[in-house]
Amino acid sequence: MNQFMQCPKCHGAMRTYDRHGIHIEQCDSCRGIFLDYGELEALTRMETQHMAPPPGYGATPAWGAHHGHGHHGRRGFGHMLFSS
Repeated sequence: MNQFMQCPKCHGAMRTYDRHGIHIEQCDSCRGIFLDYGELEALTRMETQHMAPPPGYGATPAWGAHHGHGHHGRRGFGHMLFSS
C-alpha cells in the first residue's frame, strides 16, 4: 500500500500516517493534511469522547469539599494525532 501519492495542492510527495486507527495523508512539501471520506467524522467523534467530562463531573459536591475543576488543563484531541 506504499504507493506514491501526489499532493493535490502543490504536487509534492504525500505520506500516510496512522493515528489511533485514522489514516491521515500529509504533504511533505506544503504540510497540507488530507482525509479520506468519513475520517473527519471519525476524528470529531473521537474528540467528543476525549473531551467528555468524567463520570460524576458537575455533581454537587458535599459541603466543604474541594471545588477545583481538573478539566482546565485538558487539551483537544488533535494534539494526539500530530504529535511525534
